[in-house]
Amino acid sequence: MPDVPASPPSSAENLLYQRRTEAAAASRGISSEPILDAALAAVGRMVPGVALLEFGAGTGDLLRRLMNAGCKGRLTGTDILPRPSWLPEEMAWVQADLNQTTPLPGRSFDVIISTEVIEHLENPRAVAREFARLLRPGGRVVLTTPNQESIRSFLSLLITGHFVAFQNSCYPAHITALLRKDLQRIFAEAGFHDICFGFSDHGGIPKLPWVTWQQATWGLLRGRLFSDNLVMQASLPL
Repeated sequence: MPDVPASPPSSAENLLYQRRTEAAAASRGISSEPILDAALAAVGRMVPGVALLEFGAGTGDLLRRLMNAGCKGRLTGTDILPRPSWLPEEMAWVQADLNQTTPLPGRSFDVIISTEVIEHLENPRAVAREFARLLRPGGRVVLTTPNQESIRSFLSLLITGHFVAFQNSCYPAHITALLRKDLQRIFAEAGFHDICFGFSDHGGIPKLPWVTWQQATWGLLRGRLFSDNLVMQASLPL
């Protein structure tokens, strides 16, 4: 599949497009190693011939890891950011505003991975419908997003009035906070089933986020209350 260049925004959309691009650049287009580890563990081994889309590929770190692991599938990345300079010519890259329908044909992919993207976008229901459009029957999505149900996030909501990953320091990059119940409803409405959740098992201690619960307890504290990020998996019916 050849690269698809970004369509130039209309004059009425210039400011909004610029803000979205700046917000994406501010996030640096990367996810942390524990998040990538959790997403790849959920995906499992990729069989030859599988078509995988990284939705919100940023600087391509996850695509690089898949390549280095010897992934035999067909890999495609899409993001509002431009194509990373290191990306091999044979790998497709679609530069697009992910708040809009992507310029990709429907039923093109077997797997979609989206790490730390949906919280940056304005309409999570539109995102779920776009995933349903892009996936083939039986296709799977693996998605990560900040975990609003951790002790750290609960305390932030109680003390400051908002979740920890959605404070002013994270705005306007992080704009849409979602609980598991929200994701369950949104993806079920879009036609997905077998929706399940896991956690990154990597979470900062309140007021000392550079120290993790796992470091402080030799890995004993894990799961929902002690993870900064959740991992959702969902499938389309065959």
